[in-house]
Amino acid sequence: MKMSELRQKNLDELNQELINLNKARFGLKMQLATQQSSKTSELGKLRRDIARVKTLMAEKETSK
Repeated sequence: MKMSELRQKNLDELNQELINLNKARFGLKMQLATQQSSKTSELGKLRRDIARVKTLMAEKETSK
């Protein structure tokens, strides 16, 4: 996910995106824990996407 895509969204959409990313991260962590998946790099990508969304949310909240 790119920052340019995220910048076009409002706070409600960013909050929903954050919820979806956290659910995906949880699901992937469970798959890795039960050894159903070997996509360890996906976990890092999800963490970075979550950080991007949180950063952008903080920027938008302070710019009000």
